[in-house]
Amino acid sequence: MTPHPLFGGALSAVIPHSAADISELREIPDNQEVFAHAHTDQSLIVELVEYQAQVADQDAVRYHFEDIAGSNKALEPGTFEVTSVVALPKPKLSLSECNSAWMLTGTQCVSKFNEEARNTVTLHLGLLRLPQFSTDVLITFNDPQSISPDSSSASAVGTHKQPWTVQEFQRFLQTLTLHNPGLFG
Repeated sequence: MTPHPLFGGALSAVIPHSAADISELREIPDNQEVFAHAHTDQSLIVELVEYQAQVADQDAVRYHFEDIAGSNKALEPGTFEVTSVVALPKPKLSLSECNSAWMLTGTQCVSKFNEEARNTVTLHLGLLRLPQFSTDVLITFNDPQSISPDSSSASAVGTHKQPWTVQEFQRFLQTLTLHNPGLFG
């Protein structure tokens, strides 16, 4: 349960077991850290995004969910749904600098790599708002529920060796710690 350094050690968190750092395989934008489960099609993305001052705290995580749906071309009726939005109690978070924290659970029907095949993915989003740094920290846990046989992800079906759990995602959110505020410029 040792915290893993993120963004060159400016942040850290306890990452789930069997996590592969995708930056070792391909280029990742500077504002992201991306991990994939070694044996499933699950992924975890930590993203530093612009603080959306015009969006109320209680609506911000839904705003980011819909933004992701747009990027995933999953905005048509029936291709995305929010099932829950809850406030995360600040005393349970290591990131004491956050103004408010939220967790959303929803589903999106998405395709990978612009394929025709669509997969049903549960998205668990954590949003930690840092207005003093003009930053929202967005953590996305992609947990596929149904993978099309025509998807490039189909090879991961049936290999679910100890998939990540929502509890591991919540532990990541709770252990996220800021070590160097210079990360935000």
